[in-house]
Amino acid sequence: MKAQTINRWFHVHKWTSLVCTLFLLMLCITGLPLVFYEEIDHFLHDDIEATPPHEGAPRLSADAILSAAMEKLPGKAAKYAFWDEDHHPGQLFLTLADSAEAPIEADHYLTMNQYTARVLEAAPNEMDFMLVMYYLHVEMLAGIPGKLFLGFMGVLFMLSMISGVVLYGPIMKRFDFGMIRTEKSRRLRWLDLHNLLGIVTLAWASVVGISGVINTLADPALEAWRDGQLAEMVAEYKDQPKVTGEFASLQAALDTARAAAPGMDVSFVAFPGTLYSSKHHYAVYMIGNTPLTSRIIKPALIDAKTGQLTDIRDMPWYLKAIFISQPFHFGDYGGIPMKILWVVFDLLTIVVLISGLYLWFARRKARAAQLKRVIQQAESLTLSSLQEDANP
Repeated sequence: MKAQTINRWFHVHKWTSLVCTLFLLMLCITGLPLVFYEEIDHFLHDDIEATPPHEGAPRLSADAILSAAMEKLPGKAAKYAFWDEDHHPGQLFLTLADSAEAPIEADHYLTMNQYTARVLEAAPNEMDFMLVMYYLHVEMLAGIPGKLFLGFMGVLFMLSMISGVVLYGPIMKRFDFGMIRTEKSRRLRWLDLHNLLGIVTLAWASVVGISGVINTLADPALEAWRDGQLAEMVAEYKDQPKVTGEFASLQAALDTARAAAPGMDVSFVAFPGTLYSSKHHYAVYMIGNTPLTSRIIKPALIDAKTGQLTDIRDMPWYLKAIFISQPFHFGDYGGIPMKILWVVFDLLTIVVLISGLYLWFARRKARAAQLKRVIQQAESLTLSSLQEDANP
């Protein structure tokens, strides 16, 4: 590789790294607790169990549980219903608000016992430590602009890794892999460590970086889905007024969705008028029952007046890519061992980022010292010349 080409790649690596490093440090630090989100959340909050009134007691219908929740918060409208049988068996999570269109700040969260329809918990709508970490990580508490900005930082991060690999090739032609020149200056030792850890964490950083960039596009992708596929699925309802009054049975809607997607489980339901549904339907989101297919969502639209199935389709490819990439980003595919591995590589990446900043400051300091010496030598030569002129 020619010296001019190497110099160009060096500048690409330097400036892409400098621009994104501080934001990547924030992402790595906030990402550490998020890898163990569920474990930390369980530690910070008392575990709630949905115990049946007696052995072998059946679960109540979703309608009975929803009715009990509405009695707890009269005058509210249902927005979402969630199930998580892997971690919270026998529990139904409901989101209620003044209306289906109410902002998230006005939501009320209820955890219901599916055996007794009792309220197990009425969680306050407030930001705790883990939620602060989450929103800092995904959007810097700045909404969609924050997400898109972090996506751009992720692109710069990928460019910095590519340029780093290009520069690492010529270096390793002259040295052994993994060498640390301990006999040299501190700056060279840090440079060798920076290069070594950078190449060791390359595969992990690429997976996390690419999946992170993909995840930042979730909101535009969902909006595109709403304007595209969802609008097509409910095209015949376009000119009909919003459904009001008494809705069809929620339990019947769940049964209809399960019949339309055999072998799949219900993940959550979006009620009519909410962001993830139309103004006329229950949107019942189905998932598979394997680690991979549990991340692939399939919506079934059930007419909220008649209870009939309107349509059921696979999500478009771009949403599938987002849903599959999310657990890769947080190491949520292989249990605790994979999460520990994710934390180790996260910590190594933090060392890479900090060492990169140190090398930039050390290089600037060395150049400033060199320039100072040159100026002092020039001043000394000028002074000597003036003295010679003054004393012929």
